[in-house]
Amino acid sequence: MNKIFKRISDDISAILFICFLLITSFVVAQDNDEDVEEVIVKGNVLYSDQVTALKTPVPVLNVPQTVSIVTDEDIRKQGFRQIGDIVRYTPGVNTSQGEGHRDAVVFRGVRSTADFFQDGVRDDVQYYRSLYNVEQVEILRGPNALLFGRGGTGGVINRVSKKAVLGETFGAIDFGVDDFGASDIAVDYNSTNSDSSAFRVMIHSDALENHRDFYDGDRLGINPTVKIKMSDKTTLDLSYEYADHERFIDRGIPTENGKPVKRFKNITFGDSKGDNLQTLKADIFRATLSTDFSDTSKGNLNVVSSEFEKMYKNYYASSYTAGASVVTMDGYLDPTERENTIVTGNIVNEMQIGSATHTILFGGELIDTTNKNKRYDTYWSTTADDNEVFNITRPMDFTVNSAGVATNNDFTADLNRQTQSDIEVTSIYIQDQIDVSENLKVMIGGRHDTFDITVKDVKNGTAQSREDKEFSPRAGIIYKPKENVSYYYSYSESFLPRSGEQFKALSASSAALDPDVYESSEIGVKVAINDDLSFVAAYFDSEQTRAVRDSVTGETNEIVGLVVDGFELELKGKVSDKMSLVAGISKMDGQTSSGGEPREIPDHTLSFFATYDLTDKFAWSLGMTRQGESNIGNNNPDRVLPSYTKIDFAANYQIADDLSFTMNIENLTDTLYFPHSHSSHQASVGEPFNIRISLRKTF
Repeated sequence: MNKIFKRISDDISAILFICFLLITSFVVAQDNDEDVEEVIVKGNVLYSDQVTALKTPVPVLNVPQTVSIVTDEDIRKQGFRQIGDIVRYTPGVNTSQGEGHRDAVVFRGVRSTADFFQDGVRDDVQYYRSLYNVEQVEILRGPNALLFGRGGTGGVINRVSKKAVLGETFGAIDFGVDDFGASDIAVDYNSTNSDSSAFRVMIHSDALENHRDFYDGDRLGINPTVKIKMSDKTTLDLSYEYADHERFIDRGIPTENGKPVKRFKNITFGDSKGDNLQTLKADIFRATLSTDFSDTSKGNLNVVSSEFEKMYKNYYASSYTAGASVVTMDGYLDPTERENTIVTGNIVNEMQIGSATHTILFGGELIDTTNKNKRYDTYWSTTADDNEVFNITRPMDFTVNSAGVATNNDFTADLNRQTQSDIEVTSIYIQDQIDVSENLKVMIGGRHDTFDITVKDVKNGTAQSREDKEFSPRAGIIYKPKENVSYYYSYSESFLPRSGEQFKALSASSAALDPDVYESSEIGVKVAINDDLSFVAAYFDSEQTRAVRDSVTGETNEIVGLVVDGFELELKGKVSDKMSLVAGISKMDGQTSSGGEPREIPDHTLSFFATYDLTDKFAWSLGMTRQGESNIGNNNPDRVLPSYTKIDFAANYQIADDLSFTMNIENLTDTLYFPHSHSSHQASVGEPFNIRISLRKTF
């Protein structure tokens, strides 16, 4: 705790920020002197806790860390189509390119493609996740190992699934189309078979298009679910999801003089003949058994079995000289097969000890994963390696090199690696949430993980193994001077094994090193201004510690690999009877182990989305996202993504009680912007002005 206050004392903006927290919460508390009855409303409860029975539904006001919740209603209203759209409107979080084939999120300066969860259970395969079967999305910032295990180093994203509902019959059909030519349709139908069972099925199909040459694709998702009430106290939820995705991979454009080359904005540095392609097929089975042992004790058991087959192959610009008319192209083919079996269970018991109420969570998790991966490099006939130089044309021509010599690539000629990883994880965790008094709550707990991995190098006939045993502590304190105000401080840790987040490699040198450890302190205030409007502000300080080998002595040392601190503000809810608002601000600073500036940390972000109800049937919305300048690579402040501001607009008309029309206009001012970049010469080009219209029919 001393460290965070030392950093505050070194930063005048942080001092002003803390003063702002105190003044704001004091004023709001004075306006709400009367007793406030606790009302659990959608969007203010961590549904992951309810679904996995970690504890009773927890108002965000009582969670000692920053949490942002986006409901299915928010998703429809704002026209979100993927996780990245939600991230744009979340303070402290920004998107990474993900090489054009996967969700990639930067949580408070830490990039991740694996810290994704569904109903509190790990979902770390690399793909673009659909939102058709989502009840709400929860974005938690800071290390989260106690509840979610390894990873979660900067934060996690948890999707809460829609489930069958007892005693109700309802349905909805959503159809949308945009001026790029993309279209989508989704069906959601719930039927009650009896007093003790219900069936729900969700189906969606997307035809993908955007502003870039060659870009297309399609996605299909089918998700039937069943709920069975086995007794008055026990419920079983069963779910099967099938996913079939295919899309063009766009790795963006080169940079020169430190910035993306604007004159290349319409050129796709890829191939229309199927060499820039990602495919995914998945089968996911889920079962959740929940039971109430008594009024003060409950438990659940989750079982997930999944199989994924994913392939992606692509060309991309690997180097470019400023002002040149040629570019060096590289690429690879990467097929992966993954099988997961995950079993989690926990028990929650509330008890009175003296004058304090203890809510004790005790649980465990078993994970068994097999991951098979290959990586083929491009192999050009003219160079006999993975690089070749081509003229920059629209479209690019990969049949003739820049010297005018015919060439071709064989994606199966150069096997870079072939590995099989077997991972076994055993976890046990305990947490005690103590209501010391009406005004004071304390949370303390920890998780012990045994992470056992063996990576077989099939190509070279070798293997490496490592077992890590890590304890991840968590502590928090909440002080509530008023029922609607909470001040909190929290400390938490998480770790990431040296095999990386996707288990594709474990060298002899990395196998001898301890996992990276992430620790974070956070101080903040949350105010329930009223039942429909909340304000959250937080200041955080996080640090990554890495084990490294001394090149002279060979001894293992520890270094600070990344330090990030900053603050976040978020206001969400109804500001009047007619107007609702979600607004966020974040500002971050970081430093790498070499003392330079880290990549993908915008110096600030700002967003808001305001909706005004003109009549009972008609509403309009205005949105804005601003992202400050950010580095493309670590320790290279001369190569950056420029700051940008993007304006969005939406209108909704309720044609009838069961029929509504929505129009979303993205990038109203047609701003040219570059939201993210995977590396120096792969900067993504943001979408220009475009319109999407959609219809929703309920029955």
